[in-house]
Amino acid sequence: MYGKGLLKGLSVTFKRFWNTYWDDTVWLFRKITRGESRYYSKEGIAHRSSKNARGIFTIQYPEERLPAAEEFRYLPFLVYDEGENGEKKIRCTSCGICAKVCPPQCIWIVRTTDPKTGKPVPEPAEFTIDADICMNCGLCAEYCPFDAIKMDHDFEVASYGRNVYTMERLLKPASYYASIRPLNYEREEEARKAKEAAKAKAAAARAQKA
Repeated sequence: MYGKGLLKGLSVTFKRFWNTYWDDTVWLFRKITRGESRYYSKEGIAHRSSKNARGIFTIQYPEERLPAAEEFRYLPFLVYDEGENGEKKIRCTSCGICAKVCPPQCIWIVRTTDPKTGKPVPEPAEFTIDADICMNCGLCAEYCPFDAIKMDHDFEVASYGRNVYTMERLLKPASYYASIRPLNYEREEEARKAKEAAKAKAAAARAQKA
């Protein structure tokens, strides 16, 4: 029948239109009884993002934000451990592996040198990432042997100028990494503790032989 497709499309539109008001009414009772709201709340955003969503399911960004998945990746950042006196213990040893594997070559590292001996020190003097070139592939984080560079969740970095990140801007504590990637952090900490325990066991065995 001529116009059948048009009527079918209009029926879908009308269904969405009706379900929006119906879902708003259902959530109004939920708000009264449970204090949950369909809009501007974690519960409401989770519902509209699920397969059970009815009616309008648009997220009103930036007032509302979808929760970022743990494996979501944007720009890299450098991880540091916080010492007892508040000092920053940078994990990066300036080995340069991240810069070598970076496809667009947007990472530049300057290694620290001992002013007295001139020998290299395993710590970066400068660490720069050109965010305008970075393709957010995550290879730098994947290949880092010291878990010193990770991919961030912060994607709201638009500016009118060039986004060149220096080490001061890249440094973030391990607690921040644990907050955005709790499962990965827990797995890496378990592996680190197991490695340290193995080293201690090997050292104890050598001491007994001596």
